[in-house]
Amino acid sequence: MSRTPSVNRFEDMIELLESAVTSPWVYLALFALAVLDAFFPAVPSETMVITAGVFAISGEPNLALVIVVAAVGAFCGDHISYQIGRSTGLARRIPPTGRRRAAFDWASAALNKRGGLLLVVARYIPGGRTAATLTMGACGYPRARFALFDAIAAGSWAIYCGMIGFLGGAAFEENRLAGVAFALGTAITLTVLMELSRWLLARRRAKGTSVTVLTEPVAPVPTAALAPAAEK
Repeated sequence: MSRTPSVNRFEDMIELLESAVTSPWVYLALFALAVLDAFFPAVPSETMVITAGVFAISGEPNLALVIVVAAVGAFCGDHISYQIGRSTGLARRIPPTGRRRAAFDWASAALNKRGGLLLVVARYIPGGRTAATLTMGACGYPRARFALFDAIAAGSWAIYCGMIGFLGGAAFEENRLAGVAFALGTAITLTVLMELSRWLLARRRAKGTSVTVLTEPVAPVPTAALAPAAEK
């Protein structure tokens, strides 16, 4: 039985994707995309790492090398974004007094207190990586501490993406496109669940704050203050 044109096109698509992902140039592409994604969030670095992880089930590309290259690229990109934020001179341009200075000082204090955790968590939030690295640079977050926590963030992200892809490839070893779809779907689902959890937590905190305000005792109004109104 002859194959239909749609089947032929599907197989051609698989061959094209496989030839691209298994090429030695894929490592350079992974590095470049991971760097660019730091200040251009639309760049699909995560998709590329996951796809490479799917095809790594066959040994080409090498999973360990995919993870290392992606982590190094992300680390370098984050430092470029950090330097861009630092070179803006935002701290020098804000007046020494006023609301803007107070807000800037508050952000700087918050970053100095929880900046490391923020940097790691922001890695898994859409657009969070760019916002966190630029802000930390602009607020003058210590470079050594930034490098330490960014190494953790970049490394964990690369392992996460590579392993999700690898598991997708293992689940659909005979159908790589299905493996890519499964892995990307899993990553999207986890991101949605993380965002939903973050939203629910923020809502609970806001509700707790409002309840605290409402339950605070209200000082009684002096009788003398009500006297003029009563006379009217």
